[in-house]
Amino acid sequence: MSYRDLQFDWLQCLVAVVDAGSLSGAAGEVHRSQSAVSMQLKKLEDAVGHRLLERDARKQHLTPEGETLLGYARRILELHAEAHDALNGDALTGQVRLGVPDDYAARYLTPVLKRFAPRHSAVEIELDCEQSTALIPRVASGDLDLALISRDHARRGTLLFHEPMVWVGSAQFELWRRDPLPIAVYESASLARRGAIHALAQQGRRYRVVYHSSSLAGQIAAVESGLAVAALTHCSVPPQLQVLGAEHGLGPLAPMEVAVYRSRASRGSKAVDSLQNLLMQTLRQSGGARVTA
Repeated sequence: MSYRDLQFDWLQCLVAVVDAGSLSGAAGEVHRSQSAVSMQLKKLEDAVGHRLLERDARKQHLTPEGETLLGYARRILELHAEAHDALNGDALTGQVRLGVPDDYAARYLTPVLKRFAPRHSAVEIELDCEQSTALIPRVASGDLDLALISRDHARRGTLLFHEPMVWVGSAQFELWRRDPLPIAVYESASLARRGAIHALAQQGRRYRVVYHSSSLAGQIAAVESGLAVAALTHCSVPPQLQVLGAEHGLGPLAPMEVAVYRSRASRGSKAVDSLQNLLMQTLRQSGGARVTA
């Protein structure tokens, strides 16, 4: 069986497509046209003798062979970056104290860290997962360097995208039929809580707060157990819960403004500069649409 070398550019395009979530997003990352990225992937598939990506109506999925190759591709790119830094003496070092709410961590932060870590393995990242209402004062005081937040006013941080808010319930219990409506909410300062209560007031829908928790896991548990319905970010809704709408007697919710917020104390840190730029580049391009890996 003939063997073909796996070209660095081909592997770079594969990783870029997975991380950016689309061919168009990857094109900007690798500084090629969309058609050129597609051609590089075709050459890679020809070289390995397998399909690596499958497309359905909404997004692209890695095949089992694609998942296997992706791990090797990331390692090759990581070693390439390490070699470059070692020879040029420009490796980033230091620490970044980063904050993110639970509901944004897996969907939005994970793809960014997958791209950051191989390039800057000497940077230590200290991650705190809390609600935005807790993260904002910590960034303002300099206790955190950087945070991905739902911003509380238009001048807070740099806007990246809008995250939809949705009502969720359990189909098993059909609590949306009750009057007053039993709801689960976050802490009193939470933007999600304020938005949910405002939407119900605008609708003239009677409600009763039966559960409150500052954690996403607590909100989901309350809905799953049949205690309440809740207002969650769309990215955090688990598949076992039902998104509710007008047909369930519930009106729309205002979206969250997702922003990156940086402390004044971190100015001058190249490590924080690099992670902030990558957050902005990645999440502004795709707004969270990802290839499933």
